[in-house]
Amino acid sequence: MGKAFDFTLIWGFIPTLLPYLAVTLQILAVSIVFGIIIGIVAAIPRLFHLPILRQLVIIYISFIRGTPILIQLFLTFYGVPALLMLINIDVSRVEPIYFVMITYAIGNGAVFSEIFRSAILSIDRGQTEAAYSVGMSDTQNFFRIILPQAIVVAFPNIANSVIGSLKDTSLAFSIGVIDLVGRGETLIAATAHALEVYISLSIIYYIVVLLLEKGFHLFEKRMKRHQSFASSAI
Repeated sequence: MGKAFDFTLIWGFIPTLLPYLAVTLQILAVSIVFGIIIGIVAAIPRLFHLPILRQLVIIYISFIRGTPILIQLFLTFYGVPALLMLINIDVSRVEPIYFVMITYAIGNGAVFSEIFRSAILSIDRGQTEAAYSVGMSDTQNFFRIILPQAIVVAFPNIANSVIGSLKDTSLAFSIGVIDLVGRGETLIAATAHALEVYISLSIIYYIVVLLLEKGFHLFEKRMKRHQSFASSAI
């Protein structure tokens, strides 16, 4: 049993927890950047119908969708070192945070792959035909016609995925990473005021999510404004 609830402790815990927000945001940023790269690479075989690679990507996406992120985290943390030991590579001293980043990058890659693929396929085929009719190459058509529009289409889903990934990072403490939640767990062990700590964590996460949502909303409006200007110019 914890100690009696003390409302004043909530505001005392927040400054103690805030420095560890940097660790959480570091995990998020790295996993999103590499997740986007993985997502683009994984989308290509399905967009261009590359037989063997396409099937491998489908299996990869299906596995990520069909298993909990916590299980994926444990598989990476325990499985990667075990596999590397078979070829005499010892990574036992690698910081757990890197396994967290790898796990979330792979998970985000599967999500972004589907987002990019569906966004690109949503662009009207007639625009590609028009690009070819004025002498554009495949590369010019993709980067000047298809990709700018696909980014606008995909952005809301990307933003939602980033926010979801932020909340998923709260599981990093399960393999010993001292992020926001990890520090919260140590506070609970030291003070026995679990409810106050979790309320403090909720406040921090909620404020960060609100700031991200506001930033994404402004960025999306800016992108759509440029798109509207380009459309009117045509």
